Amino acid sequence: MRRNAKWAQALVVLAGLGILAGIFLPVSSASPFHAKSTKASTVTIKVTAKEWSFTLSKRTVPVGTTVLFKVTNKGKIGHNFRIAGKKTPILNPGKSATLKVTFAKKGKIAFDCSVPGHARLGMKGTFGVGVTAPPPPTTTAATSTQPTGSVGTAQTTVTVNMVEYSFQLSQSTIPSGQVTFVIKNSGAEAHNFDLNGVHSGAIIGPGATETWTVSLPAKQYLYTCDVPFHVDRGMTGTIQVTP
Repeated sequence: MRRNAKWAQALVVLAGLGILAGIFLPVSSASPFHAKSTKASTVTIKVTAKEWSFTLSKRTVPVGTTVLFKVTNKGKIGHNFRIAGKKTPILNPGKSATLKVTFAKKGKIAFDCSVPGHARLGMKGTFGVGVTAPPPPTTTAATSTQPTGSVGTAQTTVTVNMVEYSFQLSQSTIPSGQVTFVIKNSGAEAHNFDLNGVHSGAIIGPGATETWTVSLPAKQYLYTCDVPFHVDRGMTGTIQVTP
């Protein structure tokens, strides 16, 4: 009995020491009861879409970040925004949508507009997760190329009226020489006048105009509208330049 009483006293003393240790000794930071909690951050990034580019308010985030992409279409035709397997609906001009994406892995993530043809025209880029994103692509400006061959001395002005979905030219046969195209968009959508292989005009909105002059040797030239699907709907034709 005395031996049992001594054991009981010893257990009481040890228990008391354990309680005191818990009170006075610092708890290790590795203790599962005091583990450091990490809360994933959420950020909002503004995305502006227009012809033919995206502008992001922020292009790099840490790994584990949840991003709310607030996409606004400030262009003249419909666009959307696609990244990491998710995309917004096609937004009409002036409309907005929010896309929520959590980036769990480090890397460079491609984004684009999934409307056919828009990425090819410049609506694409790279988003950085835990790494620095490369600079945005350079938007391709309207280009001119001087056709080969002798050019006549005539000076001609051709008016081009653009509507949905056709071109109306003041004349389709002209003499070789300096040709000035006076172009107006009388439609309700954005269009351009691309004299293939010579000059690709700017994409202009409803009511807008532009004028440019080129030297044309004698041959037949194809013209188109570069806005996706517009050629399929009839915005193409030919102009004949005679010697």
